[in-house]
Amino acid sequence: MAKGKQTPRQKMINLMYLVFIAMMALNIDVEIIRSYYDSTRALNETRSLTEHKNEKIFEKTLEAKAQQVPDTYAQPWSQYNVLKTKIDALVKFAEDVKVDLKKKSEFHDKDEKGKDMDVSENFSALNNNEATTEFFFKDGDENSPSKGAMELKAKMDDVRNYITSTFGNNPQLADLVSRATKSITTEYPQGKSPNGKTWFQNKFYHQPLIAAISNLEIIQNDARNVQSDALALMLSEKVDASIKFTSYEAIVSAPTDVQVGKKAEAVVMLGNYSNSSKITMSGVSRQENGKGFLPLNTSGIGEKKIGGVITLTDASGKAQQFPFTHTYNVIAGPQEVKLEKGLLLSADKMNVMYRGLENPVSGSILGADNAKLSLSASGGAIVKGTGNGKWNVTPQSGNVIQLTLSGREPSGKTVSQVFEYRIKGIPRPQGQIRGKAVNFMPASSIPNQIVTATLPDFDFPVSFTVNSFILKLPGRAGTMIQGSGLSSAEGLLKNLRSGDVVQIYDIQATATGLGNQRLKEISPVTINVQ
Repeated sequence: MAKGKQTPRQKMINLMYLVFIAMMALNIDVEIIRSYYDSTRALNETRSLTEHKNEKIFEKTLEAKAQQVPDTYAQPWSQYNVLKTKIDALVKFAEDVKVDLKKKSEFHDKDEKGKDMDVSENFSALNNNEATTEFFFKDGDENSPSKGAMELKAKMDDVRNYITSTFGNNPQLADLVSRATKSITTEYPQGKSPNGKTWFQNKFYHQPLIAAISNLEIIQNDARNVQSDALALMLSEKVDASIKFTSYEAIVSAPTDVQVGKKAEAVVMLGNYSNSSKITMSGVSRQENGKGFLPLNTSGIGEKKIGGVITLTDASGKAQQFPFTHTYNVIAGPQEVKLEKGLLLSADKMNVMYRGLENPVSGSILGADNAKLSLSASGGAIVKGTGNGKWNVTPQSGNVIQLTLSGREPSGKTVSQVFEYRIKGIPRPQGQIRGKAVNFMPASSIPNQIVTATLPDFDFPVSFTVNSFILKLPGRAGTMIQGSGLSSAEGLLKNLRSGDVVQIYDIQATATGLGNQRLKEISPVTINVQ
């Protein structure tokens, strides 16, 4: 290709070859950046899991122990809170630096539509080293760390120095001090620099954005892992190795009495116990195989309580105490009928009450004399029914009526409870012929029919007397018919033909059993002539 004059075709081939080589080199760079980026995201996800574990599990446990056994855990809890504040400040500062570097490098996580942008779309930003060098080095001089670099160093030193000064003399926390000394630092050990350069130079000088973000994420991860180590070590308990908790038992903690309709919850857990002589109990009558037994006092009706303390002696001879309490109710025996605590009230007809009607209700207290019960209502009238604990309630205005039932339990205790019911109006009556709203019959049978009205599936004794209605025939105006029969309209009906439709509407009736209530419009009746 170097000798002789090249043809235009040969020149084009050479140019395409050069472009191809350049594209391959660019693609390799993109894949390296992508690998860095994916690793950084994985580090971020790992840190999030560690933070969640620290906050939701270890912190809650240490705080609970500080409350339960303050002599042992109050000081570690206080020390941990100081450490957490310093680590939070370091992690936040590193996060703010990452955000600032991304902004200056024009890195974008999302596009205009909110979709995650691919690494290739952010290649130039992730490969940019200007923002990193500018932030960490004054005027770009690799020998002059900037104010921001010094602030990062100060926060890392603050965390490390607090750990070494606070826990350095505690053998149980030696691993924590060792890890903090190695990972939370901006200095290489003497003679350990890989190339003779400083920690800041190797981590950030002329480093692309993706490398800077990755290094800052590593700092954040190391800080959170040190925090996790601190929690785990502070939670370690001094329990004598001779105490073997090898016996298990399911434990259910639940209310002894539950009121109908009220929310209640049981707590189920697995108990682990030991018959070691280093575990003692007060408040019980005897102790067998790691369990304490206490006969309950059932001498009188009412609420009773028991309580005591379980004492565990650890390897150092220090006694840890765990108090316990339990409340139970003593209720009446079979001679008074097994009493279910609370009042009972039920609607005899349905779970609603109808406005203007006498709705029968029954109330009772199991095991008590129901003749001494009383019932009152807001927004309604009450009439004593036949029998003890029975009344007729007539709701008036509103959509809800509240009934208050009062009486005495077998123990003599006065009790009272409010029950709430919905109020409904009387449903719309239905017009019928032969028990149907829609009928099919020959014209000759129509004069023999009787128009009736009813409340289908209504449980109260209600009857209707039809007084009049309007008869509508095809092609004619409606005709008022008095009474309930169609015989008086026989002359009008003789010209009906098969296929005609006869309508009966505006049915007027008198109701018995609904008091003085005004009836809703009675639905019409249709007759299809066959």
